[in-house]
Amino acid sequence: MKIHHIRNATMVIETSDKVLLIDPMLGSKGSAGPPFTLFRFKPLKNPILDLPGTAMEIVEKTTHCLITHLHPDHLDKGAIKFLVDNNTPIICSIKDEKALKKQGLNLTQTVEYWKKSEFLGGSVEGIPARHGYGFVAKPMGNVMGYFIQLPNEQSLYLSSDTIYTEDVHIVLTIHKPDISVVAAGSAQLDIFQPLLMTMEDILKFIKNAPGKVIANHLEAVNHCPTTRLGLRKELEKNGLYEKTFVPEDGQFIEI
Repeated sequence: MKIHHIRNATMVIETSDKVLLIDPMLGSKGSAGPPFTLFRFKPLKNPILDLPGTAMEIVEKTTHCLITHLHPDHLDKGAIKFLVDNNTPIICSIKDEKALKKQGLNLTQTVEYWKKSEFLGGSVEGIPARHGYGFVAKPMGNVMGYFIQLPNEQSLYLSSDTIYTEDVHIVLTIHKPDISVVAAGSAQLDIFQPLLMTMEDILKFIKNAPGKVIANHLEAVNHCPTTRLGLRKELEKNGLYEKTFVPEDGQFIEI
């Protein structure tokens, strides 16, 4: 399995015969919309940087696309155009089915929470995700993580945009994924509590993960203050550096 980190939460998972695109944000710098925060962090339009130079060469190999939720830093206008133009088969949460069909996407499979279903010769299971601490999680809407098991590949947990919850804990300690992906940007709006895990919970996630962890959602949108350098320092301090990949945009990991 090769995992290509593209930008933010956008990844490409390449197996022997499938190329799975995750949460595509494919537009150019500043094209996804206004800043997510105006006062707490610098009010830059998102995404705050362009795609790495070779990104589209990898993305264009896509055979299927998996979407965790509908926020523009996980599915932007550039991605919708790419997916429609290529009639790419889309897999998503059952809660997002109607909205994605309205966009003209080729929706081929929906996934339910805690229900395992056939997926690319293996299986996929929807995992509840809570996009924020306290009240803010409700207006942030539905999010789905995925536990994926493909033939002759290591199991993969895409936790998506979530805080550390009992559901997350169950996957890490009972499903025991070989590879887990955590959104580590510590996103926060101008008001309310954080939308993603605090550093304390990121470290807890990594400690409890039984296998390797990939940290993403870093340095691409203006409301995520955690940097790769800052995260690496915390990982070193807590003895978790060797367990965690913190890929640069455009970097691939072979597992």
